[in-house]
Amino acid sequence: MSQSSPASGDRQPPVRGLVRAVDTMRAVRDRCVWTQQIHHEDLVPYLQEEAAELVDAVESGTRADLKEELGDVLWQVLFHAEIASRDESDPFDIDDVAAALAEKMIRRHPHVFGDAVATTPEEVLVHWNAAKAAEKKARTSVLDGVSMHMPSLALAQKVLGKAAQVDVAASVCSREPTSESELGDALLALVALARTEGWDAERALRERLRALADEVRTAESS
Repeated sequence: MSQSSPASGDRQPPVRGLVRAVDTMRAVRDRCVWTQQIHHEDLVPYLQEEAAELVDAVESGTRADLKEELGDVLWQVLFHAEIASRDESDPFDIDDVAAALAEKMIRRHPHVFGDAVATTPEEVLVHWNAAKAAEKKARTSVLDGVSMHMPSLALAQKVLGKAAQVDVAASVCSREPTSESELGDALLALVALARTEGWDAERALRERLRALADEVRTAESS
């Protein structure tokens, strides 16, 4: 199968800014006493916070907000990679991360870098899933690789999609919840409806909460 370079045409790869960011991260790790004490586990809350702020920028921020928050998420990636590069038993650096990412994306886009053909988004998904399945041969369940740390609504939507792959249907709550367990059934039923309609349950609730927050601020200022 022939492969072409991901960087093609007259567009130059964005190297200088990335190299500067990598060098900056390395200097901070070397010289900042706080940063020197940080490990992968310590960064998890910051990664979650920065990812949430990026979502805010995508959904309701400005272009400047988006650029800034993308940079903050990139900093988290660089931070983790710099920590990993100094591991005594199994080191890897940001170049290894980037190279592995490029190789994976090339494998999963045979219609771009190989001879496969995909003329619709559905056909692209077929290629993607086939390549992913080939990579994850050791997995024994469709749920392998699904993080339980995802927000609950997003996780419910993800698990429902996986359940559909093995013909498992979620139960539908048809009565008013009278317990926390029945409330869970009712929420799952709403997420199932969202999935059927092609809606994003997590985003829908966030948007409604933003509207409610606006109402609260309006009430406070009146």
